[in-house]
Amino acid sequence: MKPRLPLLLAIAGLAAAPLLLPQYYVTLMDYVGLAGLVTLGVVLLTGVAGLTSFGQAAFVGLGAYATALVTTAFGGSPWLGLAAGLTLTAVAALFLGFITLRLSDHYLPLGTIAWGISIYFVFGNLEFLGRHTGLTGIPSLSAFDWTFDTAGRLYPVIWLVLALALLSTSNLLDSRIGRAIRALRGHTRMAAGFGVDTGRLKIVVFVYSAMLASLSGWLYAHFLRYVSPAPFGVNAGIDYLFMAVIGGSQHVWGAVVGAAVMTFLQEWLKDILPHLLGRNGNYEIIVFGLLVIMLLHRTSDGLLPFLGRMIESDKRSGRPASARLLPQRPKLTPGEPLLSIDNVTKRFGALVAVNNLSFDVRAGEIVALIGPNGAGKSTLFDLTTGMLSASAGKIRFRGANIERATAHGIAKLGIGRTFQHPNLISEMSALENAAVGAYLRGKCGWIAAGLRLDRAEEAGLLDEAAARLKRVGLGAHLHDAAGSLPLGSQRILEIARALCADPLLLLLDEPAAGLRHLEKLALAELLRDLRDEGVSILLVEHDMKFLMDLADRVVVMEFGRRIAEGAPCEIQSNPAVLDAYLGGVE
Repeated sequence: MKPRLPLLLAIAGLAAAPLLLPQYYVTLMDYVGLAGLVTLGVVLLTGVAGLTSFGQAAFVGLGAYATALVTTAFGGSPWLGLAAGLTLTAVAALFLGFITLRLSDHYLPLGTIAWGISIYFVFGNLEFLGRHTGLTGIPSLSAFDWTFDTAGRLYPVIWLVLALALLSTSNLLDSRIGRAIRALRGHTRMAAGFGVDTGRLKIVVFVYSAMLASLSGWLYAHFLRYVSPAPFGVNAGIDYLFMAVIGGSQHVWGAVVGAAVMTFLQEWLKDILPHLLGRNGNYEIIVFGLLVIMLLHRTSDGLLPFLGRMIESDKRSGRPASARLLPQRPKLTPGEPLLSIDNVTKRFGALVAVNNLSFDVRAGEIVALIGPNGAGKSTLFDLTTGMLSASAGKIRFRGANIERATAHGIAKLGIGRTFQHPNLISEMSALENAAVGAYLRGKCGWIAAGLRLDRAEEAGLLDEAAARLKRVGLGAHLHDAAGSLPLGSQRILEIARALCADPLLLLLDEPAAGLRHLEKLALAELLRDLRDEGVSILLVEHDMKFLMDLADRVVVMEFGRRIAEGAPCEIQSNPAVLDAYLGGVE
């Protein structure tokens, strides 16, 4: 079956639903559309970006109560209510996001539960919001000469809004911003190292998901023409998370699947179970919970991916085959001062990881940094790239002090890096992982990405990624998932990703680890070529044969201090180095 056929059939079925289904099912489909809109925000925020939130129902309530107040208390139009709801939600999400998104691990979802409960009780205790009785008399939606005052008439409005939201969110994730959002899930250090302002991006994703929820609340208020606090509590927030997980928490179309399954299944169980059990009660909650557990045992990543695996598709279609490079920054004159480490110290409490260290890297050279495990080499990389701040000393890059600069700010200056342990987004292709490195070389924002106006720029970024992958010998693996590559290829992929940033200085943390002999020879040749092309390299490596044949200079560290510096032949005969690290190896 062609992969587009199920989607076309689904669209045709949705379009025909109000004409073919009884009114009861049309109403349920309206509820599916409203829930799908909120769940889409949950998918983006929690499933894709990894920021778990139980409080999205509160934003639905803000949108609903805002339009209810505007239309009933002030006599405004529903469209003015929409503007008021989105504005109020944006302000609230900005405030709550700045507070909540500083939390991590289990504290983040606990924080969202806290403010979700607080907003719920605000709705139920304010007199002008009708307390727990709520607000009535909300007018129906109308536009031009049309009034959407029934479930059937509002159906196309709800599903058109949802379709546009799904399309724009899908477009967004298929862009450089989308790759950055995916990197937020467990890869914030890597994303920051390539110029992504991760703190700001988290806030924007949080606000975006809140606006989708507010839009659903606006539609909900004019659908029921009545609002009360009951649908906007934490229990509803948990339901939206369930919908995202059931449908597929990392897939935008899974929001609709999850909302439909949960809405219809709960209603059917309410009708069927009393007949089977001979008594009334909330048994549908028990049975539904058991069914969800069984479902997650069978397909832990949700229904949509499970169904997708049953449909043959060519994942390679639509990807660039060309390998054109983007314009590159001017290279430096060989020997020009580039990086200066001046009496740098880094303390972690009583532990001194880097101790009054000084050395420099000049343009057009390869400098190796060696030392025993725990000598402070990776810590120095983190200090140089802004992952950590120095306790003392100066770090200068092309004359600018960067010891207090942010990671994304340093990336803009032209420093790229790899990591000691490969830091790749395993489910994304090698091409998309490499394109993350080119994040700063694109300019299109959220609106352009959502409207798919960034296609020319996106093609250029992917062409750059393809060129770099072919350059490092991974041209045959452009569309393979990064997690499926062997360890050695993953390290090479990290180098390709760093090259996509067009760096002046490349920091490589154990790039030859896991490579076979011939692969190491090819890597050494690649690094020499990059040096000759104007890319300076600072690398950490434990393979002394590989390193001594490659480096122009070697800096040796022990317990955070520099104990030697010089040409490879000098280091190999230095008594202090032999005693501390090389162990007498000739």
